[in-house]
Amino acid sequence: MEIRCLADEDRDAQFDLRARAFGPMSAADRDRVRPLVEQDYAAGNVLGIFDGARLIASGRYMPIEQWWHGAAVPAGGVASVYVAPEDRGRGVGTRLMTALIELIAERGRPLSVLYPATAPLYRRAGYEHGGAQHWVSFRTEALRSLDGAGREPAGTVKVRRAGPADAAEVVAVVRAVHAAAGDAGPLDRGEAFVRWFLDSPDLFAYLADDGFIAYYWNDDRSGLVVDIAVAGSAATARALWSLVGSGSSTAETVRARISPHDPILWLLRDRTDERVTRSSWMLRIIDAPAAIAARGFPVGVAAEVPLIVHDALRPGNAGSWRLIVAGGRGRLERAPQSAAAVRMTERGLAALYAGVPVATLSRSGLLDGGAPAVLGAAFATTPFMLDDF
Repeated sequence: MEIRCLADEDRDAQFDLRARAFGPMSAADRDRVRPLVEQDYAAGNVLGIFDGARLIASGRYMPIEQWWHGAAVPAGGVASVYVAPEDRGRGVGTRLMTALIELIAERGRPLSVLYPATAPLYRRAGYEHGGAQHWVSFRTEALRSLDGAGREPAGTVKVRRAGPADAAEVVAVVRAVHAAAGDAGPLDRGEAFVRWFLDSPDLFAYLADDGFIAYYWNDDRSGLVVDIAVAGSAATARALWSLVGSGSSTAETVRARISPHDPILWLLRDRTDERVTRSSWMLRIIDAPAAIAARGFPVGVAAEVPLIVHDALRPGNAGSWRLIVAGGRGRLERAPQSAAAVRMTERGLAALYAGVPVATLSRSGLLDGGAPAVLGAAFATTPFMLDDF
């Protein structure tokens, strides 16, 4: 078997793999994603496994940033992982993931994140469940009577339509909101992606000085779907969500992809009718010292904890460490083994990084050694994602 970056002449074979793995893509959808596909091919971000001349598996790496406690950490998003049905069960998926992890490491990305179609494959590669994408459904009418709490009336907030030419401003606003809120989990896919996103004719996007919202009609035109909503103040949140609520005479429901702590959930006067669904995503630590150094931590937490990490696939992560957290930053330093060290697998390290409580990690066997409470306090967060990929 041969593993190599895919080229333009492999594109039809990759789309065939996609159809066999997840169903065919319509011609319109293929045209829509073509600019992204071409960009990935040109950058050498798509790997394929060949058995002779036949493409039997492929996967894609995306250079992204992921927010962790208000700091943007370089990461590699893994997507479009396809294995031909007749070649499953041969270890092809594991070989592909090993190659993708190596590619992400070569590109200097200390984290990797993905949505799993099958968790066992990714757990074998060192990924663990870290956070979720949250969808909340409620009646559109509820957005017409939002709680009035706020420093200024929603009508005084300047809101305007946003299109592809506004991509740089949208990115700047969203980054500022995530940084100020100390968010964990959301992705930053860059200006070029946002420009492509805003170019959809079915999308309605609006921008304020400290907020952004984008939504579209659902397939049967009975309701609206909010793809992303961020706001840095109560007034802006009310102004942006009121735009969606103005469609209540024709759209009965709203389905929104939002943070589990989005202010709209506290601005709604009545939440008894809301419906919540979640999709889990997984995280892997590619370069442990770099991942810790890039992450944000609570300013009021100070900790020094000895760790022992086991990671067969990334030996640079393995061994004895001392974790030091102070002043909102952290670092990992090599240290002699200590009898008091907290021991964890690479999956345990990923879950800890994502804020999973240490008691949960201990009871699930991903961490051992009587972790001190300060370790959990240092990493405590509730990560969420506002993207599909």
